[in-house]
Amino acid sequence: MTPTATYRLQLHSGFPFSAAEDAVPQLAALGVSHLHLSPVLEAVPGSQHGYDVVDHTRVRAELGGEEGLRALSRTARAHGLGLVIDIVPNHMAVPAPESLNRPLWEVLREGPDSPCARWFDIDWEAGGGKMLLPVLGHPIGDELAALRVDGDVLRYYEHEFPLRKGTAGLPLPELLDAQWYRLTWWRLARTELNYRRFFTISDLIGVRVEDPEVFAASHTKIIELVRDGVVEGLRIDHPDGLADPEAYLTRLAEATGGGLWTVVEKILTGQERLPAEWPVAGTTGYDALHRIGGLFTDPAGVDQLIDHYRDFAGPSGDRGGYWDATVRRAAYRVITHELAAETRFLVRTAERICAADPALRDHAPWALRTAVRELLVRVPVYRPYVTAGGPCPESAEAAVPAAAVRRAKAVFTVAEEAAVVDVVRDLALGRLGSGPDHAAFCARFAQTSSALRAKSVEDTAFYRYVPLLSATEVGGDPGFPAVPPADFHDFCTRLARDWPATGTVLSTHDTKRSADVRARIAVLSECPQRWAGLLAELAGVSAPDPHLAWVAWQTALGLGAPDAQRLTPALLKAVREAGLHTSWTEQDPAYEQAVADFVAAGPGGPPFEAVVAFSREIDPYVRANVLGAALVHLTMPGVPDVYQGTEHESLALVDPDNRRPVRFDGDGDGDGDGGKAEGLSGEKYALTKAALRLRRRRPEVFGESGTYQPLTVTGPAAGHCMAFCRTGRAVTAVTRLSLRLAESGGWRDTELALPPGEWAELLAPGREFTGSVRIAELFAEAPVALLVPAGDRAE
Repeated sequence: MTPTATYRLQLHSGFPFSAAEDAVPQLAALGVSHLHLSPVLEAVPGSQHGYDVVDHTRVRAELGGEEGLRALSRTARAHGLGLVIDIVPNHMAVPAPESLNRPLWEVLREGPDSPCARWFDIDWEAGGGKMLLPVLGHPIGDELAALRVDGDVLRYYEHEFPLRKGTAGLPLPELLDAQWYRLTWWRLARTELNYRRFFTISDLIGVRVEDPEVFAASHTKIIELVRDGVVEGLRIDHPDGLADPEAYLTRLAEATGGGLWTVVEKILTGQERLPAEWPVAGTTGYDALHRIGGLFTDPAGVDQLIDHYRDFAGPSGDRGGYWDATVRRAAYRVITHELAAETRFLVRTAERICAADPALRDHAPWALRTAVRELLVRVPVYRPYVTAGGPCPESAEAAVPAAAVRRAKAVFTVAEEAAVVDVVRDLALGRLGSGPDHAAFCARFAQTSSALRAKSVEDTAFYRYVPLLSATEVGGDPGFPAVPPADFHDFCTRLARDWPATGTVLSTHDTKRSADVRARIAVLSECPQRWAGLLAELAGVSAPDPHLAWVAWQTALGLGAPDAQRLTPALLKAVREAGLHTSWTEQDPAYEQAVADFVAAGPGGPPFEAVVAFSREIDPYVRANVLGAALVHLTMPGVPDVYQGTEHESLALVDPDNRRPVRFDGDGDGDGDGGKAEGLSGEKYALTKAALRLRRRRPEVFGESGTYQPLTVTGPAAGHCMAFCRTGRAVTAVTRLSLRLAESGGWRDTELALPPGEWAELLAPGREFTGSVRIAELFAEAPVALLVPAGDRAE
């Protein structure tokens, strides 16, 4: 069954299945069709997210176990709801104690001959026959006293490791040498790690689900829950980390019987398309998030903001001054530092391939290393989708384009040596054969490319290039953040035709700022001069550096309150991710203390009153953005996912702030604190409830058979209204760039041509329209309108 809308719940020990069960009546009353649950399989004890799976065969005990999940499913079904769950095929935790992950434990005890060795991508040759475990707090010479043998287990604080048979009685130095693993200082992971991991997180080890036995072992419980009707849909976490996403998704579809609503957490870059061959309903919706946010971003104002930002913060061109240059420098930093071990694997594999082919033997290791690095940093999307020896579609070639090859070759001084770039590209695209090394290179190039893109763009460049923080969001394009209505209509027309059941989102557990924070910040694109004036007014508050000041004051404006306890962690994460003055692995305590002191004295203290005054001035335009984005999200093609608490106004920063508990009061109308929602929060709740109930009541209008028709707006302010009709039965109209609209004289004679018939406003009972309606009249009570045929109001 395809959902009409889903509601995302973050499960953890403080909000288990029983708490979700208690919330079912309220969420059913809201109008969603399915609850969307974060991962439910056994994870590291105390995990707040569940993506660190340790056991695929059990439902997580801390959440209530399988009995609790099945009880939740029964209660949900009794209220007309189904369950969609998030699954994590790419990785498992390297937990402490390590015995929690039984396949990993067996590998550590038995080495490469263990039946479980096939579970993980471990380069035993690179580790000298050992698996490197970067778990020590200091170099091993300083940690020997902390290591102790306890029977057949080696212990190090909370960690425990199995001893190889027959080694328990050896002296410690010999015992360490005799194991199938090597315990090392955590800093060695960057260059010496010899197992595939999730991005750069060493305590999340990659899983080889491309192996049929590993797939079966890691999916048995999920498939059982699907076949028993407990689960009706799946969200696939990070498919780009898999060796062959299409093959995995095909196997999953076959195993679950086909037809299961499945979406993938796939970020599409620019005009990139989701592979049509994938047996899924679509993405989780970051492509929609970018387009919706872009509708409420003024391109002219963005250009002015960029100028103000460069004058104020003074960033060098490739460290935040220019988007493309910033991305490129960040990519070089990540590929040579955080992903150095992954690069070494690719180079070693390429060396073996070339050594075995007389025609390729003269490509030197340094040249292969250079070619691998220069191509990886120029992949314009997350990864190519191709297998060694298989067909190479145009989309795969576009992932490693000819332009990237030319620029990579330009790094070489000697033209003949630059030919190695062609070899590496052909290996990456699977064109030079299908042997084991060829397959390994092809898959790992794609996997490394996706990790590089995520770490260099989302986790570095987004924190360095910051003229408009609302544009630096997962799936976004800070270089071109504005989306004209015509482009949005093209996008929606394509979704309705090709991916009508795809997921759409505005806020998730991974967004750096909630939709309503972004909606507030986006108003700055309409008043860049006023923003510059506010910063001048706040210049007396000394910051560690102007880049941080710019980020901090925009973040404070988006949050809307002087809350140092929430601002400080978010800003510390921002400066560590940016890596300009401090980082996660090379922290500068003095700088970080200066950040905390600045927040307390400025954005988290009395000077925030100036921000409050500014915020009050732009509140009407924030309202238009918040309500407009919400209505577009809930009525455009696709299946909208409502993140917990965002049916009301939700002002959240990066995790863990955006994963804070949400309270459900049970009456279906509260604001989450036991009272009635008022103001913008109440308006947003009423809009969300009306739109969701309409979707549920009219699945034929918004579902897979539904159509999308842009509506014509004419008049002097036509560019400030975006409107569309779904299947001839529902009209959405929203105000965009409302501050610019007010400055230009308002709606005046602007009109919207409605489809034939009489139309009633669902959000304002008693108002009806027909023919061409004056926008000023349509938006007399609110900056948005949701129209249905007269007489079609009833639930």
